[in-house]
Amino acid sequence: MFKNMRNKIVIMSLVAFSLIFTGCASKKELLDCQNQNRSLTETFMSTKEQLAASNARVTSLEEQLAQAKKDYAKLQRSLDKSLTNANQNNISIDKLVDQINESNQYIRHLVEVKTKSDSLNMVLTNNLTRSLSKEELKEVDVQVLKGVVYISLADNMLFKSAGYEINDRAAETLSKIAKIIMDYKDYDVLVEGNTDNVPITRENIRNNWDLSCLRASSVVQYLQNHFGVDPKRLTAGGRGEYNPIATNDTAVGKQRNRRTQIIITPKLDQFMELIDKAPESNE
Repeated sequence: MFKNMRNKIVIMSLVAFSLIFTGCASKKELLDCQNQNRSLTETFMSTKEQLAASNARVTSLEEQLAQAKKDYAKLQRSLDKSLTNANQNNISIDKLVDQINESNQYIRHLVEVKTKSDSLNMVLTNNLTRSLSKEELKEVDVQVLKGVVYISLADNMLFKSAGYEINDRAAETLSKIAKIIMDYKDYDVLVEGNTDNVPITRENIRNNWDLSCLRASSVVQYLQNHFGVDPKRLTAGGRGEYNPIATNDTAVGKQRNRRTQIIITPKLDQFMELIDKAPESNE
């Protein structure tokens, strides 16, 4: 009886162990299945997102391709129109090239003329500056601006007080300027009078316009009569008080504004000659 009881206990233990082992095995398989399912789900979602991104990229590329086709068609129409216009106007590529070459030659010619003019202006300025004394240089300003030589002379070294008659002191300075003018015969000369804004009170001179013009005329006639400058090269003009280079609120400013400018420029007909030589444009 005891033996039978022991056998039953052993059998029951085996059965219980088997059930426990079977239960453990099933739980492990379930966990494995869950992990595998989770991994497959993540892979599926990732693949789905990549597919969506690829579809969006394909759509974008298709749109770009469509736009490129439109642009190409537009460019082709423009090219066809240009060729048609060229044919209608009977303009060949060789003719266009010839026109471009002519334009380039003209531009090079203008550059050469300007370079030559600038060089002559610098030589002229240097020659005049070297000929003037230190005392004269205090009252004579020589500059080259935009290819034009400006010689500015203070009124008190040229004229008698509040007048337009040339004084004796100016003779030597004007002689040096006249020599430069005579040496450079291809240049025209404009003499321009300027005043301050103080009204003139002198018989037979109505205002600063009159005074500036009379002073310019006096210098022009002095250059012609005393030094033989060709009057055809000379022009006299007055700007009154309306071309100041300093304020008229101070005595120094007014003194600077009371000046006569001798402006030496290349002859106008030379520039007109250049314009006449300009290549014709075919539009």
